[in-house]
Amino acid sequence: MSPPTDTLPTMALNTSADAPLPVGEVSRLIGGWIDRLGAVWVEGQITQLSRRPGAGVVFLTLRDPSYDISVSVTCFRQVFDAIADVVTEGARVVVLAKPEWYAPRGQLSLRATEIRPVGIGELLVRLEQLKKSLGAEGLFAADRKKPLPFLPQLIGLVCGRASAAERDVLENARRRWPAVRFEVRNTAVQGVNAVTQVVAAVKELDALPEVDVIVVARGGGSVEDLLPFSDEQLVRAVAACRTPVVSAIGHEPDSPLLDLVADVRASTPTDAAKKIVPDVGEELERVQALRDRALRTVRGLLDREERGLAHALARPVMERPHRMVDERAAEVGALADRGRRVLRHLLDRADSELSHTRARVVALSPAATLERGYAVLQRADGTVVRAPGDVRAGDELRARVSGGEFAVRVAEAGE
Repeated sequence: MSPPTDTLPTMALNTSADAPLPVGEVSRLIGGWIDRLGAVWVEGQITQLSRRPGAGVVFLTLRDPSYDISVSVTCFRQVFDAIADVVTEGARVVVLAKPEWYAPRGQLSLRATEIRPVGIGELLVRLEQLKKSLGAEGLFAADRKKPLPFLPQLIGLVCGRASAAERDVLENARRRWPAVRFEVRNTAVQGVNAVTQVVAAVKELDALPEVDVIVVARGGGSVEDLLPFSDEQLVRAVAACRTPVVSAIGHEPDSPLLDLVADVRASTPTDAAKKIVPDVGEELERVQALRDRALRTVRGLLDREERGLAHALARPVMERPHRMVDERAAEVGALADRGRRVLRHLLDRADSELSHTRARVVALSPAATLERGYAVLQRADGTVVRAPGDVRAGDELRARVSGGEFAVRVAEAGE
């Protein structure tokens, strides 16, 4: 903090019209006096903001609406990045900065080392820090999201008593699916008791096994009004639920932390009703469309098979079924005739060969020799007499001739 101005030494300058100070000297003296100032906290409204890509310095213009005075502010990018998500042009901020004097232009500026949002901006900063902390724990991870049932039998609803959000969810859900049932828990949806009551209602509904999905609904409001739905206690309670949770807080631009941890985010309570139950009319149309599609498919299949059957019946083999048998019978007859001719030819050739062989055998047989007048002499034991010396006088022999055989006696043995 800079010291009070009455403690700063005064600059006594001896000047006159005849001995004035040059402008540069005055600027230098002002710069020296400003350099002795320490860092000061300055409050104002950001009217201009320049963040050049790749530049390490951010330029701002800070304005005091009461006096219509503006001053230039510079800071390193990392200083501004700490609040960049919640601070834009028009935001009110408090800046810790060191005054600097640029002598060549005679211009005063501030070198900021810390920037803090004021009011709603400060609140958004805290929410952003909580968001990053919970996100780092994995509470917002997509793989933790549970799918909604197609047709829940019982829906748990946490909302304000007799609120527009309750009416929107109930009426739109029942209009879409008249048989839907609700288990409603009315709680405070803003104020100091909202977080405690909403957390208790969510845990109570999650403990009921017949509840298939839980909807937390609230209409629109300011950031402060919706603050309970960014409370860390509620976020952790929803993350621990076994039942799928739908967040339907505020309007489309509103984004409390409950939207990030819930399994499904609905932009409005009416949108939540559309997400949790199907539309009976649309489902009937879908069923009818599927029936028509199935009927067209079956008819197409039958038509294709009928055309295939007609094509098959139009083939000659189907018009005259016995034609194939007749053709095969003719082939069998032709093969049988051929077999007979071949067998007959083989038999004729074998008969001819047999006749020739028989003629050769007959011509070479002993019977043919006997027919020419020869005889064969055999002893009583059947041996053939081949030489005169083989017999003696008085031996009984048998003579075999062409017409038979007879007995003979050796009258005289030969030599």
